[in-house]
Amino acid sequence: MTPGPVLEILKQRGAITKDQAEEIEGLMSNSSKDVAQAIADYGVLAREDVFYHIAEDLGHEHVNLKGFSPTSEVISAIPAATARLYKAFPVSYDGSKLTVALADPLDPQVGEDLSFALSQELDFCVADNKHVLEGIERVYVAGEGAGQMNDILSQLKGIALSDEDSESEANSAPIVRYIDLVLEQAMREQASDIHFEPFEREFKIRYRVDGALYEMSPPPAHLANTIISRIKVISNLNIAERRVPQDGRMVMSLEDRDIDFRVSTLPTSYGESVVLRVLDRSSVSLDLDNLGMPTDISEYIEGTIIKPNGIFICTGPTGAGKTTTLYACLRKINTIDSKLLTAEDPVEYDVEGIIQIPVNDGIGLTFSRVLRAFLRQDPDRILVGEMRDVETAQIAIQASLTGHLVFSTLHTNDAPGAVTRLVDMGCEPFLVSASLEGVLGQRLLRTICSDCKQPYEPSMALLGELGLSPEDIGDKDFHTGAGCEECGNSGYRGRKGLFELLDISEPIAEMITERAPTVVLRQKAIELGMTTLREDGLRNIYQGNTTIEEVLKYT
Repeated sequence: MTPGPVLEILKQRGAITKDQAEEIEGLMSNSSKDVAQAIADYGVLAREDVFYHIAEDLGHEHVNLKGFSPTSEVISAIPAATARLYKAFPVSYDGSKLTVALADPLDPQVGEDLSFALSQELDFCVADNKHVLEGIERVYVAGEGAGQMNDILSQLKGIALSDEDSESEANSAPIVRYIDLVLEQAMREQASDIHFEPFEREFKIRYRVDGALYEMSPPPAHLANTIISRIKVISNLNIAERRVPQDGRMVMSLEDRDIDFRVSTLPTSYGESVVLRVLDRSSVSLDLDNLGMPTDISEYIEGTIIKPNGIFICTGPTGAGKTTTLYACLRKINTIDSKLLTAEDPVEYDVEGIIQIPVNDGIGLTFSRVLRAFLRQDPDRILVGEMRDVETAQIAIQASLTGHLVFSTLHTNDAPGAVTRLVDMGCEPFLVSASLEGVLGQRLLRTICSDCKQPYEPSMALLGELGLSPEDIGDKDFHTGAGCEECGNSGYRGRKGLFELLDISEPIAEMITERAPTVVLRQKAIELGMTTLREDGLRNIYQGNTTIEEVLKYT
């Protein structure tokens, strides 16, 4: 729904003031949220109340469609393609009139076009557009996809391969359709990675959602090489070479948007293992304000990224959201008066106004070589995807000392560990202390599903693992997810970041110059007010965002 008409209705009905409407519209200009969510986050109205007011204004009934599935007779009243095209969900049918909920109830043209397409008189009701879209997905798309998946698996069982796996077999219709369905299903589940794994007697396909792996229905094991070959064909990889790892990239269109996949192959005892990393920019918030950082850390970063020179490092394990954080920083300073350059392996998100270079070790285009070339391109800010070696780190330090702001990532367990890692790599401690501005350590952990969230009493043993005593707990509440249809019975839905920030203040800089070990640096940083990852985890537990088990797992 367009924000203007919604805010106008709410103003006319006295639900929000003119000033509030203008402020909400301003907040939405830099956000991908829908208007109902923006209003709910602003705190002036609950999301459901927004749709209640719209229904009242239109003179339609307001219904709650969360988890609702109509009868098969009602579902068949709108063909799947029509439901998807008009974003329309059938609610009831009395034999003469069909009642429909539209994702955009304020667009009268959609209703007229739908009525004409169905040759049917329609009644309209108003429901949360999120529930309308989820209903279409559940009733039409997922159901249709499951049926197609079963059909295609039956076809695959009947395929007999020739002695040689050829490109023509990889491009055969059942194989092509199967791969498309696997990718579509993973996308709908909002997977971050898809794993194709050959074993001695089976071929597993798993996808990672919110950090946890889930298994798909496996195809016949004898088709493992053909399926892998199909992925390699569309990723422009060499299908004849199975002895060495290969890296590639592919693009797939799903629901009118292009999604990039980073493809990595690895030779194993039973064939090639392939992992696809999903690079779907539409599902990632590249806005610094939406990353859920504590206010003090957010303000520090906003102050640091506008400095004329220095190095800002984001550290953590693979999949901790480091790149997303740095992109959010770049997006904040991506202005017409600033030249931004990035060197990445590979380029994960295309951002307008930033010069992005994919490194390629195979032709000698390494991080260090690209970084050297950057300095002749008159940049203001530079992003180096990863400091992998001493040469890259030393050039980054030189770049920062000659008037450039450098962003980069490192793989270390915590923020203080990044400092000693640079020194261990061979960088001079006095240069590290002179150039480093700050280090942000982060983790991503799962958040409790809001639909099945419930309070519970953790055991003393579990609290003991967190280092908490009954006195520490006091009257604090703890929550967990019971498991429901919305979260796939996992009790978790979505993820949020944990952060710890090491500010390279004067005392810390002196200790770096003196080659102080990580433990000593960490202790001094805590004395100076650094909130550790574990402490940030406790804050999220007390706020009801996550569980004790998740914090113990990641900190």
